[in-house]
Amino acid sequence: MSDPTQPSNLVNFSDLAEKASKLDELDALRTKRAEFVLDDDTVYLDGNSLGALPATVPGRVADVVAREWGRLRIRSWTESGWWTAPERIGDRIAPLIGAAPGQVVVGDSTSVNVFKALVGAVRMSAAERDEIVVDATTFPTDGYIAESAARMTGRRLVAVDPSELRSVLGPRTAVALVNHVDYRSGRLHDLPGVTAAAHAEGALVVWDLCHSAGALPVGLDAYGVDLAVGCTYKYLNGGPGSPAYLYVRRDLQARFDSPLPGWNSHRDPFGMSPRYEAADGAPRGRVGTPDILSMLALEAALEVWDGVSVEAVREKSLALTDFFLECVAAYLPVGRVESITPDRHAERGSQVALRCADAGEVMGSLIARGVVGDFRHPDVLRFGFTPLYVSFADVERAARILAEVISSP
Repeated sequence: MSDPTQPSNLVNFSDLAEKASKLDELDALRTKRAEFVLDDDTVYLDGNSLGALPATVPGRVADVVAREWGRLRIRSWTESGWWTAPERIGDRIAPLIGAAPGQVVVGDSTSVNVFKALVGAVRMSAAERDEIVVDATTFPTDGYIAESAARMTGRRLVAVDPSELRSVLGPRTAVALVNHVDYRSGRLHDLPGVTAAAHAEGALVVWDLCHSAGALPVGLDAYGVDLAVGCTYKYLNGGPGSPAYLYVRRDLQARFDSPLPGWNSHRDPFGMSPRYEAADGAPRGRVGTPDILSMLALEAALEVWDGVSVEAVREKSLALTDFFLECVAAYLPVGRVESITPDRHAERGSQVALRCADAGEVMGSLIARGVVGDFRHPDVLRFGFTPLYVSFADVERAARILAEVISSP
């Protein structure tokens, strides 16, 4: 009789360690790791919560503080390009999410941008479209914002599992808010299919890209996405609290009526008119004064994407997550953990979520031993795989230490 406390496949640790070494040798992105500030004794698998620090950022921030703010002061709004930063950095993000220039503006938090996008979408919809559909498994803030937007616009909120979303879309749907990747399980939702289904019913869709941008191709323009939002501190490595972004498809921009018409989105912001007139294009998504220090830190962080294709990132992401699942299956006792991340590549983001009865304690032990992931209540271990700096050796080591923690008394 087999021993259920033993690994499901008797694989020598050295076999998978050797495989990891070979995979790292073949990795086309392996040199990118040197562009980040990382510890050799830590395996960082939490880039889906906070990306690692790109090495160019400290110097850039120091220059912004000492020279642009310290010496140039108010002149930097023009001479250092502060005023145009939201659109300039938006255009830098645009190719990473499959958008042409002039459709992305950076600023505010993801929550604020979700609110702008949802209310703006409702305002572009006919009065008889009295429902806002929301992904019931969404990150809590998106749900809170959707509920508030529904109350403020006199719409009814319809919360459904993403698998049932198409079945509730209809002539009463104004807009659907959907996460591209589920933050808990890592499931990748069908952006092209859901967008097409909504459009077939005359509805709009807002996509939350927080867990997909910078990890996989998104294709906003190619699939005719209406509006999208996303944070920049995960796979885009912009730093804690770095500003989010808002995408409004070009042909919708003239109709986009933001519920937060701040002076920065005015057609003539320095005219100080008491009457609001929206700017043309992406700037109408702006609200107040840009948060320059964090915005310019983000701009510096985005330099790591020079010469990198999102397709190459996706290829490595899938290879990393495949290899992690292989190592987990080989090293861990049968039945001790359960992957809730889809096996199919078409349904997988860039993380692996493992269900584990004592997940909180296990993650605490992992972090103490240099493997940093995170825990989601009540029983999920999350491991994020950022292809720009995670190696296959990291993956093997993380699975091996996880097995040691799981097997310890």
